[in-house]
Amino acid sequence: MSLKILAIDDSRTIREMLRKALGSAGFEVHLADDGQAGIEALEQVVPDVVITDINMPRLDGFGVLNAIRANVNFKTLPVLILTTESAQDLKNMARQAGATGWIVKPFDDGKLVSAIRRIAAV
Repeated sequence: MSLKILAIDDSRTIREMLRKALGSAGFEVHLADDGQAGIEALEQVVPDVVITDINMPRLDGFGVLNAIRANVNFKTLPVLILTTESAQDLKNMARQAGATGWIVKPFDDGKLVSAIRRIAAV
């Protein structure tokens, strides 16, 4: 069984990079172009892992994280933050909000795949 990944990022380039890297690793990849679209897709996709950017229109990554943690069905869902941000205070905020991990863009395909396999509950 392949892992289902929901990747949320407003950058078309990043979404395509994620589709290619994660698809090549054998993951089933679902994409959303902003946080609101990602939350709307959550119930349909029922992912094993969510990857979200922080800075996005309509709903940012912290809003995504808060919405996931507020949903009883997804309270323990692993959420990786994938962002250009590297400030320690943002990392701390994400950790306190329930983020499972933090990866800074640009990402290394192998390290991202390894992180996903490590945190997925499969």
